[in-house]
Amino acid sequence: MKRVLALCLAVMMCLGCLCAAAEETTYKVGVIQLAAHVALDSARDGFVQALKDNGLEEGKNLTLRLENGQGEVTNMSTIADQFVSDQMDLVLAIGTGAAQTMAGKTTEIPILGTAITDYVVARLVDSNEQPGGNVSGTTDINPVAEQIGLIKQFVPDAQTVGVFYTASEDNSVLQAQMAKEAIEAAGMTYVETTIINSNDVQQAAQELCGKCDAIYIPTDNILASSMPIVYGVAVEAKKVIICGESGMCSGGGLATLGINYYDLGYQTGLMAVKVLVEGADVSEMPIEKATKFEYYINATVAEELGIEIPEELKPFAHEMETAGE
Repeated sequence: MKRVLALCLAVMMCLGCLCAAAEETTYKVGVIQLAAHVALDSARDGFVQALKDNGLEEGKNLTLRLENGQGEVTNMSTIADQFVSDQMDLVLAIGTGAAQTMAGKTTEIPILGTAITDYVVARLVDSNEQPGGNVSGTTDINPVAEQIGLIKQFVPDAQTVGVFYTASEDNSVLQAQMAKEAIEAAGMTYVETTIINSNDVQQAAQELCGKCDAIYIPTDNILASSMPIVYGVAVEAKKVIICGESGMCSGGGLATLGINYYDLGYQTGLMAVKVLVEGADVSEMPIEKATKFEYYINATVAEELGIEIPEELKPFAHEMETAGE
């Protein structure tokens, strides 16, 4: 009888150990970010908060690696190689280039992307409804036509709109095409200037200001990082800049109706919880869109340009703390 009781006790202890081990599962999550700027940083912060709010917290049951490629392909390749070597349970890729780099290194590790405009165009998924591989995530596709509509609200007599973007960024090329359609549909003339890297920004901005009545910049990573330069050129030339997202406006653009990137990152974090905790299959998770858009008006820029903010947009006006820097 004693032997039976001892055996039962041993079995119970083993089961207890197994349960404890299950409770102490530590997930390894890597974050590869294309570059540092307000939108991408906000998406990262939202993602991490979503994990925390759902019980996945660094130092408790989560090992989190935050890496920034600083816009360099070689840096991102090194980071991606390390994540594969470390056998991450999931990787968040912030920005199209980061996702493309990571997807080129592994077909096994689940990858969630954010701050990516079109996953199909970027050749990351088979379709938005059925990704089919190891990549899914959230899209930052913007209401481009509505953003172009802001031009007429601030510059009613605008005839020519200059679109400024990086030629090598797939997301920017797509949005530029959408902007072209919206500009021409509004009866205005479309012109464009593209850049290759940040060294081109100042001269290209100066050239574009001489060709147009207003400027539109989509969610472009290089230009988002270079907004203080564009801002300086545009204010001197008295040109309105409508941007693809609020971080670019806070850096010197005039206005946008865009995505809240913190919320978008949070939404992606909820997807990560489904993959890590619930065992969801990334290949079957549709690409998700933002659920709301927000106006952002830079009151400082409006004053510098001598532009009156429409009454209905005044509740969305913000002062720019770094004006002139």
